[in-house]
Amino acid sequence: MLEREKLSHELAAERELHLTRTPQSRALFAAGNHLLGRVPMTWMNKWAGGYPLYLKQARGNRITDVDGNEYIDFSLGDTGAMAGHSPEPTVRAVNQRIGAEGGITTMMPSADAEWVAEELTQRFGLPLWSFSLTATDANRWALRIARQVTGKSKVLAFSYCYHGAVDETLVRTGANGETDFREGNVGPAVHVSETTRVAEFNDLVSVENALKHGDVAVVITEPALTNIGIVLPDPGFLDGLRELCTQYGALLLIDETHTISAGWGGCTKAWNLQPDILVIGKSIGGGIPSGAYGVTQDLADQIFAAKDADLEDVGGVGGTLAGNVLSTAAMRATMGEVLTPAAFDHMIELATAFREGVEKVLAEKHMPWSIAQLGARAEYRFCSPAPKNGTESAASFDADIEEYLHLYMSNRGVLMTPFHNMALMCPATIRSDVDRHTELFGEAVARITQ
Repeated sequence: MLEREKLSHELAAERELHLTRTPQSRALFAAGNHLLGRVPMTWMNKWAGGYPLYLKQARGNRITDVDGNEYIDFSLGDTGAMAGHSPEPTVRAVNQRIGAEGGITTMMPSADAEWVAEELTQRFGLPLWSFSLTATDANRWALRIARQVTGKSKVLAFSYCYHGAVDETLVRTGANGETDFREGNVGPAVHVSETTRVAEFNDLVSVENALKHGDVAVVITEPALTNIGIVLPDPGFLDGLRELCTQYGALLLIDETHTISAGWGGCTKAWNLQPDILVIGKSIGGGIPSGAYGVTQDLADQIFAAKDADLEDVGGVGGTLAGNVLSTAAMRATMGEVLTPAAFDHMIELATAFREGVEKVLAEKHMPWSIAQLGARAEYRFCSPAPKNGTESAASFDADIEEYLHLYMSNRGVLMTPFHNMALMCPATIRSDVDRHTELFGEAVARITQ
């Protein structure tokens, strides 16, 4: 059983140890006088301990901070470095594009773009693709296209879903079942209920109730929720979702940005999903900003039949840097040589060992927590049984436990994703890395329980 007094004592000790181990990181943070929030992006302040670790170098699944501390990295850029840090094929391709071949952004394509699009078709099944620099932008553009071709105004999103910084998806179920903002939403142009209907993941009744209004252009979802903790779909839920979209004339958008951890073709291939639109980002560029969205042939025909839609200039779809030759070179190398079927087999095997190690500790310590696995990704939540939807998962958040576990790990050379308790495997991860986490997790839990 968790003892709060022990937790408070141990958390204070870990905070002090963090200060002792990372003086150079602390000094750099204090010197960030011209950075908003003292960091390049304000979410970097989510690292435990009051300030982020500052990077010296990163290779494979190892990071070294400016104080010389080395870490096993299970965060991996929150999936952006799923291929590992600076994988050799990606580095080679990027160097060749920048150096010998020259050119980064010229408003001209290269042959790499078609190779990448064909690879994405092989993985996910959608025949036609367009590029972005982030999955956030791919989602934004895909939602606009969905509204254009259907003539409907609203999006259906799940409570506490994650699709990047997309206004329509910063949503939760309100106290009376209404569509409401996620906490802390910054400067919304309109109330989210004007753009979005909300449903609960794993609840087809709530989905149908939202779709019955007849104004939903597209349902946007991850195959499993991720950034609120991994929430796996119940058997039949995704098939039922597809059927309801078809019945009510809404498109289905599957966002695989995080859930590609399920395998070489993400959940879409593993579970035989049938989306109208698929979005992918982060991982496919090996660390170089990359993203893409794919569509069915039928949807493509509808897109180009809309003669009043300006896809080439001011229609709100696309960006000058999207699909640049550096990004497509990186995507080709990363998907072709790093994130291969064999790599996924290795990564999933290790994530299974990670999950089993945590489960053993929880059973031994009689802890009412849970852990979920999605292919190469695993995450623990401070509740049992595991949450069935985003609202339940959000309710299980415990700031003190999370900070304590993150600091206990980082103070001993293991990094977890700062936003939550996610661990991701990459091709460079080895079994001893997983075993080290299991060892530390057991120690950390023992210190705060009877």
